[in-house]
Amino acid sequence: MPIHLIWGDDYEACNRETEKIIQTVIEPSWKSFNYSQIDGNDPKQNFRALEEVQSAPLGSGGRVVLVRRSPFCNGCSIELANKLEQAIKLIPDNTHLILYNSNKPDKRLKTTKLIEKNIKSNPFSQEKSFILPLPWDINGQRNLVKSILHQLNLKMNYETIDLIVESIGNDSSLINAELQKLSLFSETIDKKLNTNEPREISKELVKKLIQNNSTNALEIANFLLKEERIIALNKIQSLLQNGEPALRLITTLTGQSRGWLWVHLLDSQGNQDVKEIAKFAGIANPKRIYVIRKQIQGKSLESLLTLMKKLLKIEAAIKSGINPIDSFKDNLLTESKILTNN
Repeated sequence: MPIHLIWGDDYEACNRETEKIIQTVIEPSWKSFNYSQIDGNDPKQNFRALEEVQSAPLGSGGRVVLVRRSPFCNGCSIELANKLEQAIKLIPDNTHLILYNSNKPDKRLKTTKLIEKNIKSNPFSQEKSFILPLPWDINGQRNLVKSILHQLNLKMNYETIDLIVESIGNDSSLINAELQKLSLFSETIDKKLNTNEPREISKELVKKLIQNNSTNALEIANFLLKEERIIALNKIQSLLQNGEPALRLITTLTGQSRGWLWVHLLDSQGNQDVKEIAKFAGIANPKRIYVIRKQIQGKSLESLLTLMKKLLKIEAAIKSGINPIDSFKDNLLTESKILTNN
């Protein structure tokens, strides 16, 4: 009766862990019979999940029942809790129950205690958490890059890792996608006989494939800061047409905007320690603080907040399925001025 409790806001890492369990447990040719995905927001489906986990798999391999947005450790009805207590004793050894929720399990709940008891007593059960580091947690972002490098059997020196952090930030999905592209490109130019040995990704390759696009995005941010919105939109459209992922572009823009806000705010409070400012702003290289100070000279905090709000609205629009270029146009051109000088 293996139970896998997976939680955290790093959706990419949670999905990778879930997929790894599915591939390990289920025989591919029997997946259509032995795999169920349940929406935990639907009470009826939760009861259905507890019925299905009591069934042994068909054919060879094991069975997996995945409950996304699982309520079992984050607040569920008494009826559902009682049903779990009955079902947990009847789960076959080769049927795996995966419970996933972005929120941390509530240790006070009876159901959480029951699941944790199962995890401790069953060597095939597990609890794993995947938490994205905060934008100002540079060491956390470095560790995130290191973790994905390890999963992809890659390695980098510290300077190259910092370059990834500075270019992408804490977006686990983008880091994973970019590192996979770097791995493929590196493999074509440096074929190794020993495939088990981690492949090293050079700083020069990162600059060539990642930082160039990031630099373009930073140029766009500077045009927005100077109120040159039409030029910025033309460059945005050009980048998107050339295959630049819209979410990576908006991530870079919001990261730059967030840095401007933090530096302006801390400077206005009299903080002159560039290392401390860089830590709060989520900037890997403290020397960038001097550049940012020159960029935002004469800009008001209100104007920077206005730009940040627009960028966040663009990100929300893109994630909701609106065409990326329309999202940029609709939000950047809604007012006659998006920035004002002091």
